[in-house]
Order: sequence, then C-alpha cells, then structure tokens
Amino acid sequence: MQVLSRTEWEPLAEAHRARAQRYTQPHLERRLRGEKHPVHDFLFEYYNLSPSQLERWHPGLGVGLLDAPEYAALGAYVSDDGVVSVDESRLEKRLNGLRWTRELLSRTASRPARTGCFGLHEWAMVYRDADDRRHPAPLRLGAAGTDEVVESHKLVCTHVDAFRFFTDPARPLNIEELGREHQLDREQPGCLHATMDLYRIAFRLLPFVEATIVLDTFELALAVREVDMMASPYDLSSLGYEPIAIETPEGKAEYVRRQRAFTEAATPLRAQLLEKIDQLLAAHAPG
Repeated sequence: MQVLSRTEWEPLAEAHRARAQRYTQPHLERRLRGEKHPVHDFLFEYYNLSPSQLERWHPGLGVGLLDAPEYAALGAYVSDDGVVSVDESRLEKRLNGLRWTRELLSRTASRPARTGCFGLHEWAMVYRDADDRRHPAPLRLGAAGTDEVVESHKLVCTHVDAFRFFTDPARPLNIEELGREHQLDREQPGCLHATMDLYRIAFRLLPFVEATIVLDTFELALAVREVDMMASPYDLSSLGYEPIAIETPEGKAEYVRRQRAFTEAATPLRAQLLEKIDQLLAAHAPG
C-alpha cells in the first residue's frame, strides 16, 4: 500500500474540491434562490451524486492516508495503525455490478459510432404532449412545429434511458422498442447520452478509484448536456444558448460534427474506466 502523509494528500483533496466547486457552487446558489437551470441542473438531479460528494476527493484502493480523521469517519474507510484506507471488504457486494458495467463498456467501445439520430430524443419527449414538457422553457417551433419535425424524421434512438422518456405517441416511431434488457446489445459510442453516462459509471466506482476520473467525466457530461439541449426543441436563448437547428441541413451537419468530437473525447475515458474496473476485479480475484 502506498501511504501518503497529510502534507501529501491534503493538497490533492483541496485541488479536487476547488475544481468541483466551479460547478457545485453555482448550482447550490441557484438552489438557495429557488432558481432552476434546465441545462446544468440535470447533472445533479438526474445523476444522483450530491454536490458535496462530487467535491470529495478519494485516493482509491491501495492508497493509505495518515492523519485523516475526516476519512476515518466515513463508513467506507477503515483505520489500521493510524493509516486510513478504503475498506476493501466492501468490494464484494459490488462484483456483479462491476462485471455488468465492464460488459457494457466493452461492448459499447467495440461498436462503430452512429451519427444519424440528430438529438431527436428530446423532441420525442414532447411529441404530441407539449403541455407536459420536462423543462419550463418555451418550444422554439411551438407544439405543432415540434410535432412536424418528429414526423418528418426517422427516430433511431439506441439509448434505453432516453427512450423511456418518449411520449406514448413517439415510442412506436422509433426504429425499435427499447427496454433494459436491450442495453448491452444496443448502446453505441456515438450516443450523447451514453457519453454522459460515463459520469455515472465513474462515480459508482467510488471510493475504490481515485476521484479525478469522476470530475473528468463530469466535465465531459456537462459539455455534452449543453449541446444536447442546444439541439433540443427548447428555446434557451435567454440562457445564452444558440440553437442547433437540427431540422435544417446546416443544423444536422453541426450536430454530427459535435457528436463525433464527443465520441472521440469519450474514447480514452471509457478505456480508463474499463482499466479501473479490471483492476478492481483483479484485486478481488481468488489467489
């Protein structure tokens, strides 16, 4: 085990907290004022890692901390002769989930990226039900215009958790019905939501992995979320977001360009997560 003195680990924890607070503090300030942000709140509300948890640095399995009572007080840590470290015994109940997640990441990475969806999942979530839209922002083309865009395109969504928010009239318009049982066979690296989900995969590995990768995936997820909503049917110009008008050839080309850039950015992070899961599985392997 690598053992870090407080003078070694505390700057790492402080740097992590400062980096995270660039995102957590504006969110908390909005929450105090009772303000909603349809773009940024998603990272804190849909993905269930609290701001304080995002701010907390973890050293990961195999690293011990000296003079660390704040970590000793956490349930996932143990203290032995003054050295505080992650409780490896807690890894046992994670093994099935780790194996499934490894399979998901591996299969996703093995597939070619598809770039023909044009972000229409957000449009399908309000199709013929604009009064029940998920965000308070107005629809850029109005209800009828939004429905027309959906009806003039083929829906080819491959992401289970995007599809489950489609309105009932939109579901039959997708190339196929999607349930949880299809996730391993359908997830592909061009999907913006699959890229955002790397953040959830990363934080679910805590505290067994060093926490930097959680912030790395969070920052990518935030950039993806912004484009996801810029390409949506909502008018977010009051928040400074210019629309990506995917109903036009120019908008489609811009969406695909950004989609490909995100796919490229996600590739090394997906590989890192696979490597970390393999390390955790190997650490718990018999013998």
